[in-house]
Amino acid sequence: MSTATYVQLAASHNTLDVTAAFLGGLVIAGALVWAIHFGMKVRDQELPRPLPEEQPHLPIGGAVHETSEMREPDEMPVASEEKERLMPYQLHHSGSRTGKDQNRQRWLPGRSGSFGGGGIGHV
Repeated sequence: MSTATYVQLAASHNTLDVTAAFLGGLVIAGALVWAIHFGMKVRDQELPRPLPEEQPHLPIGGAVHETSEMREPDEMPVASEEKERLMPYQLHHSGSRTGKDQNRQRWLPGRSGSFGGGGIGHV
């Protein structure tokens, strides 16, 4: 084989690679166009969105049964013996109960910045 034959084979091989890449790109672009068309057809079959007048509204007097209260957590149960450990079925989910003091806690100078956040507390 001569050098000219090798050059011609290399040129034809490169053409095949470019053609295959172009066809692969066409297939991917066609799949994307089909997916968009399919999505539009599915969206057209869905129920229309509700109008603003059809949306639920709060009553004129505000929310119903709204309460605001201070809560305090339940205490952790203690095992009867030191060797005994508490099992999951002996614990209850972390509930809370209405607090004895219903006054909202306020920050005072000289106290820690957050309630229950640690720190040095009242000095």
